[in-house]
Amino acid sequence: MDSSSLIGIVLAVVGILAGLLLEGGHIGQVLQPTAAMIVFGGTGGAVMLQFPMTTVLAAARRVVRVFFYRADSGEEAVKQLVNFANKARRNGIVSLDQDLAMIHDLFLKQAVMLAVDGTEPSELRHIMELQIDNQDELEEKIPAVFEAAGGFSPTIGIIGAVLGLIQVMQHLDHINEVGRGIAVAFVATIYGVAAANLLFLPIAGKLRLRASQERALKEMMLEGVVSILEGMNPRILEIKLNSYLAEPRDEPEGPTEVRKDAA
Repeated sequence: MDSSSLIGIVLAVVGILAGLLLEGGHIGQVLQPTAAMIVFGGTGGAVMLQFPMTTVLAAARRVVRVFFYRADSGEEAVKQLVNFANKARRNGIVSLDQDLAMIHDLFLKQAVMLAVDGTEPSELRHIMELQIDNQDELEEKIPAVFEAAGGFSPTIGIIGAVLGLIQVMQHLDHINEVGRGIAVAFVATIYGVAAANLLFLPIAGKLRLRASQERALKEMMLEGVVSILEGMNPRILEIKLNSYLAEPRDEPEGPTEVRKDAA
């Protein structure tokens, strides 16, 4: 579980509700099913009009990654690539064919397969970078869905408020109820602004961050495979790949074979 996402949403909701209570209000004042229906229904319809249904459904499924996500630091990939470099230096790049079954990351597995098949480093880099760019183009659509929702919901909230005011103005003969009716009408505006700034836009930002982290990991893997194919010294390779990590180790320890090779 991503504690930052969970704590963030709880802190935001508690802070707003606590402020409401301190001002003498009560939670029932902002619990309006009709306003929620207008804001979330209208926002959902506008988003579906802008994006294909497949993209909208993919975005809905991806929300889980905001709260539940196992971040890959890349350290295991670095160790694996350094081991591959040592083996390739001793037995040749073709010897890595035996290790393909041990590679769980599909991107890394494909890159190693191309290397084993004798693909030139420049061609391998071009093929895999094209795959990274295509994946990025697909991933970019997911945050865009939530950014669009964040743009629509405040406006839909205003529409809900205006609809509420219309109903209030039609009953001016009950002047005692006018103030209460106006207060209820503006709840839709609160829902629209809150949904945009507490849900849709933060979710878009977090998903964009996830995609950026995954791209950096793939670029590191690609650089490792290309470097192995070019015959880079394993110790130099380890130092080079550690520079991609978010928290590189201060004193990277290379395998014994690396020190012998370097010597």
